Formats: sequence, structure tokens, C-alpha cells
Amino acid sequence: MTFKTILLGACSALAFSGVASAETLTIATVNNGDMIRMQGLTEDFTSKNPDIQLEWVTLEENVLRERVTTDIATSGGQYDIMTIGNYEVPIWAKQGWLTELADLGEDYNVDDLLPSIRGGLTVDGKLYAAPFYGESAMIMYRKDLFEKAGLEMPENPTWEFIGEAARKITDRSQDINGICLRGKAGWGENMAFITALTNSFGGRWFDENWQPQFDQPEWKEALQFYVDLMKDAGPAGASSNGFNENLTLFQQGKCGMWIDATVAASFVSNPEDSTVADKVGYAIFPSKEGVDNHGNWLWSWNLAIPASSQKVDAAKKFIAWATSEDYAELVASKEGWANVPPGTRTSLYENEQYKEAAPFAEQTLAAMQAADITKPTVEPVPYTGGQFVAIPEFQAIGTNVGQLFSAVVAGQSSVDDALSQAQSATVREMTRAGYIK
Repeated sequence: MTFKTILLGACSALAFSGVASAETLTIATVNNGDMIRMQGLTEDFTSKNPDIQLEWVTLEENVLRERVTTDIATSGGQYDIMTIGNYEVPIWAKQGWLTELADLGEDYNVDDLLPSIRGGLTVDGKLYAAPFYGESAMIMYRKDLFEKAGLEMPENPTWEFIGEAARKITDRSQDINGICLRGKAGWGENMAFITALTNSFGGRWFDENWQPQFDQPEWKEALQFYVDLMKDAGPAGASSNGFNENLTLFQQGKCGMWIDATVAASFVSNPEDSTVADKVGYAIFPSKEGVDNHGNWLWSWNLAIPASSQKVDAAKKFIAWATSEDYAELVASKEGWANVPPGTRTSLYENEQYKEAAPFAEQTLAAMQAADITKPTVEPVPYTGGQFVAIPEFQAIGTNVGQLFSAVVAGQSSVDDALSQAQSATVREMTRAGYIK
């Protein structure tokens, strides 16, 4: 055996040993654009951390929520990192299901995180998730269609104006729907929008004694407005459309308006993806005339480590990479500043390059700052949350109600029947859970 053969054999053995000893992180995430983009940039992380490999489980929003909830509640241990919302973080942290994110590295600037976002991920002074992006909700609209119809978006639009405008710019012959709104069932899909809408109509999920309020006039008025608007100015098959489906419709020029998460702005304004990129305007989430509440929501998609993971140190390294200021610089270098994940860091909104590249930056920050999850409704309530109710039972209750309301949009039920069923079902669940005595 020659020296060269021995050397090659030794190198091969070392290489095999390195691969064998590498830790594989299994990451569950949602199939939204920013997360897809992150997966395409992870070579930057693995090249700096050759001892860590990544395995992605990318799921539709409703499926992701179902899978990670089941896994964490049963200590299944399928995932080392989960993409979860600011709804789950405080609830799961109090259950002892999440690992505290102390020590994300000397260079990780925790104090740069927006206070409203960081606060939603902190329990008893401890951070349990790091935000990948944050959002509120706003109107995205076609300025060219508004101009053609002789309309001008007000600084503080009302739902009455939105309804009139949507119907006026609808042109079925050109496959243009006046408005696109979420119709797909799910507590974080259609109910995110409908809850925010109802908040802005003066409604609430529960009164101060946890009694459901679907039998009150505010819910009837809000749901009827939504259903009528979807019928008159919405796209066909709207009951199956969530965030991603409406994003595609808007990018294809098939929506005159879209009221949804502020994070969508970078995708509707990107000329590589959107046929109407140079025609988009932005405005604050509407309010009802006479009701002083815009119903803005506050949401973040965050990376967290389940307590069942045995790879905490490696998981922290990845989370620190993906939610850092350096990651924003990486996205900017590859995709441009307008495509940096928004809504998590103060420094981003102080960055002149970002503000110049992202015409939606100011409106996004204003919407997030206007959102108050501690007082989401006009009337007093015993809960917090903007487009959700921050109690463990809401995930199941909200999804059930979402299915009832989606059926109305599909023409399978009436507004009155859906509200009646929502009231009785929610009373039953809240009584079973002990909220109602």
C-alpha cells in the first residue's frame, strides 16, 4: 500500500466521520414567500456551520399549525425548530413546551427588536422565540383602477367607502375583482380577517364574563357586510382563498384591492413577481363610520425551539442567523432591500436604503405601531389579541367558527344560521373549558 493510498484513505475516513457527526436540524415552517426565500439562502449558514445540516418540512399554514401543535403537546420530538405565531408563544412557554432563547450570541442585538414584537414573545422577562418577520394589516390597491374610476383613497378609509369602491372597480369582463379577502377556513386564515373586521365594526368575541357575542348586532352587521362584498366584488371560489391564493390573484392583476398582512407588500411591489408592481398604493386598515377602531392586527412568524429537541445549541445558532441584522443584509445583497423580512427590527426602519427601496415601509411601521393587542375592541374584553383571542381554546374554537363562515361565502349556509351555530358551539366549548360557570 502506497503512502498516497493511505493518505487518501485517511482523508476519506475523516470526511465520513465529519458527515456522520453532523447534526441535522429538522425545521417546520410555513410556505410563505419569505420562508421559501430563506431556504434558498441557507448555504450561507451551512457553509459557516459545516457540522449542522438542515432538513425542511414546509407546510401550508393550517397544516403547519395542526402538525406543530400536535407534536409539541405530545412531546413528539419531530422538529428541532418550529415556525409559530405570537399567539402560540406565550401560551406554550407557560406550559413549559418551549426552550428559552438565552444566549443567541454576542453579536445578536436583542434590544433592536421592535418592543411590541419582542413583548409578545417574552414571558416573565424571558424570550422564547425570535421573530422572522412581523406584520399588521393594511389595504393594497390598484392606483390605476382608482384613477380610471374617478376614486381617491382617503387617508382614513371607511368600510362604507371600501364597499362602494370595490363594486365600482369590479370588471368581470376583464377578470378584475374589486376586492380579494380571505375566505379559507381557519383561525389564522379567514378568522384573522373577519375578527379584525368585526373589531372595527365595534364587535368582540366575548364580553367581560366570557359570554360569546355572535348574537349581537355588530357581528351580524360585520359578517353580512363581508359576505355581500365577497359576492358582489370578490373572486370566484373565494371560500378556498387564503393569504397565498389572494397574493397570486393580486400579482396577476385580478384584484383591485386586497386587505391583508403588511408583509405582502414586498411581493405585490416586486416587478419580477407582480404584473402590477408599479401600480400599487397602500392605506391603513379601514374603520366603520362612527366607530373609532381600525382593527389593526399584530402578528409575527417566529422561530422557536420545542423543549423536546435534543439539539438546542445548533438550533440556537440557526435561529440567531435567520433573525439577525446580518440576515437582512444577506437578503438585501441577493434580492434587494425591498425584499428584506419586515416588521421585527428598529434598525431596519432607520435604514435609508430600505426606506428608499420599500415604498410601503412607512405605512407598515405605522400600522404596526397603531395596533394595540391589549385593547383590540371598543367595548371591554377579558382577553388580549388583535385578530385572535389569546387563550389556548381559541385555536379549536376559531377554526370551527371559520368553517361555519367559510360555508356562507360558498353559498352553503346563511349569515343568520352561521352566527347561530357559532354562538351555540362557542358557548358549549367555553362552558366545557370552565370560562362560563
